[in-house]
Amino acid sequence: MSDTIQELYGRKGRNITDRDAQEITRVEELAYDLKISDVMTRDVKSLTPADTMRAVVALLRQNRISGAPVMEENSLVGVISQEDLMRALADDDRDAPIHKYMTRNVITVKSYEPVVKALETFARTRVGRLPVVDENENLVGMITKGDITRGVLTAIRRDYQEEEIRRYRASHLFEDIISDRTSLILRYKIKQGDFVNGGQASSHIKRALLRLGAPPQLARQCGIAVYEAEMNLIIHSTNGGVLRVQVEPHRILMQTSDDGPGIPDVKQALTPGWSTASPLARSMGFGAGMGLVNIQRCVDKMELDSTVGKGTKLLMEIHLRPDEKFKAPPGASETPSV
Repeated sequence: MSDTIQELYGRKGRNITDRDAQEITRVEELAYDLKISDVMTRDVKSLTPADTMRAVVALLRQNRISGAPVMEENSLVGVISQEDLMRALADDDRDAPIHKYMTRNVITVKSYEPVVKALETFARTRVGRLPVVDENENLVGMITKGDITRGVLTAIRRDYQEEEIRRYRASHLFEDIISDRTSLILRYKIKQGDFVNGGQASSHIKRALLRLGAPPQLARQCGIAVYEAEMNLIIHSTNGGVLRVQVEPHRILMQTSDDGPGIPDVKQALTPGWSTASPLARSMGFGAGMGLVNIQRCVDKMELDSTVGKGTKLLMEIHLRPDEKFKAPPGASETPSV
């Protein structure tokens, strides 16, 4: 997995370059689409601080795992790993309690976060496994890089045939309907502060574009733009807002609107790194001030209009080149077999 995933889908990296936007792979897209809860191991084997290092040996060997969470009264208090076990064995200390060797400052990820968040954490911390907690900080699973690999492969295999059928049906929309102007409008209500469902609307939009026969790179560029716009509504709006996408044979129009609080200085808002994100949003990895910059990299036209106390409207437009027309995918001339 390349380091550009964080840059493409996160707010902490540098801005997306034109080349980045053109080279997004399907695996990188899945790293954003899949939630950690989709790929994590749910059957968690745990130990207690009072258990001995001998119990660690038995648990890791019997379950063929490389580490386990340490729980005390249903609370996560540590993690014990093969590395910790090796230290105990080097000290000839198999009968020592786990709390003597366990890691206490536990790094966790949230079950509702995208898989890319776990990948970023793995790259930053160099740990081999991460406990997964829910919105109430309850342990709900464990995740490793192997879990992510298996999850991505399973998602590709599971969705392939179903997606093939849906793309066949949708890709004929613009071909079969005769009119002076044909367009498809997608509309989503985005809730303020809804980080749990953040990114769902943009994921649905990307999938719809692919089913309509849009080239994958075009769909992914559009996906990045609407993702950043969607997250802006979640992070910055007072009461949420509306995300609207209008798909036409020659262009894609995207728009977000909200009723406040508004942006005092639009020019400053377009400056890389400038942000008014809340401490909560920043603690979750958002609000690095690259959202609007990344949108500009992915669209042909962007307009930002905002009035303090009234709200903000963001308009984005992507023009389709002749080789980017909506068309049925190769092999879709006949209905796919079920």
